[in-house]
Amino acid sequence: MIGLGKMALLHASILSALDSVELVSFCEISSLVRRFGKKIMPRIAIVAGVHELADMGLDAVYVTTPPRSHFPIVREVYTAGIARHVFVEKPLASSYSEAEELCALAEKHGGVNMVGYDRRFSVTFGKAKRILDEGTIGQLSSFEAYAYSSDFLGSKGRSKASTRGGVVSDLACHAVDIALWFFGRLEVRSAKVESLLGEGSQDAVDFQVASSARLEGWIRSSWCKEGYRMPEIGVIVKGSAGTMKVDEDKVEVSLGKDAPLLWHRHDLSDDVPFFIGGTDYVREDGSFIRSVLEGSPAEPSFSTASRVEEIIEQVKRMSSASK
Repeated sequence: MIGLGKMALLHASILSALDSVELVSFCEISSLVRRFGKKIMPRIAIVAGVHELADMGLDAVYVTTPPRSHFPIVREVYTAGIARHVFVEKPLASSYSEAEELCALAEKHGGVNMVGYDRRFSVTFGKAKRILDEGTIGQLSSFEAYAYSSDFLGSKGRSKASTRGGVVSDLACHAVDIALWFFGRLEVRSAKVESLLGEGSQDAVDFQVASSARLEGWIRSSWCKEGYRMPEIGVIVKGSAGTMKVDEDKVEVSLGKDAPLLWHRHDLSDDVPFFIGGTDYVREDGSFIRSVLEGSPAEPSFSTASRVEEIIEQVKRMSSASK
């Protein structure tokens, strides 16, 4: 586990509960965090540098460090032969070019690769995907995908927000990934990024996309949105036969004048062998480990996640050009 922050501890807790997994080491650059880690996990090796993992005979590595460090760390994991199987927390990289290079490295070295877009393992979004695939709401015409939180609502200055790299890469990427999963390849038509916390910050984004099948969509995100104690990802889809709304709690389908069809999370067999951190994360880690053990591809893969970086790059380029 490279990184010893909140997400590392979450994944480590889940992995440690799986019979097929042995957690061998944490890698953490901060000496203070390493000292803390050694006190609470005295039986786990905790090292300072990625290169120190090279002789441990690792099968798989999780990268849970800040996004800007993903590219150099994953590159070192592959080139130093540290592990063949790699899981990276979202987003995959800081740019589309970095993502493409990591895809090429993953293909060259083989193994399973996966990126942590956990909403794909939500029972509500899974149900929504099946509804779309079955054509229940007819020919699709438009959609709106959103990702909102109030993490920085009322904040003064951009110091805390700046460490997360901007709302486009940090929060909006979830909505982009779901939109690509639901609707396939998309191209950005127009984009606007707003600075709400200070000059140079990226705190809200609104952009229009379209598919080759003439489906139009809007993707909106802000981490200064009132009324969102917890981050919320959702999609509203309009089709020729009706409308579907989905978020992490429920799926609602309206077909003509009939009463809406409604499925809450608890209606959709949201069951896992144990509960640590959330059912989506348990299914996500379980899926990655199964792929490693079976030698089968995992999703979302590096290749899949690179399409998110492609959209993000288009958004940043168009929003800069419009200023």
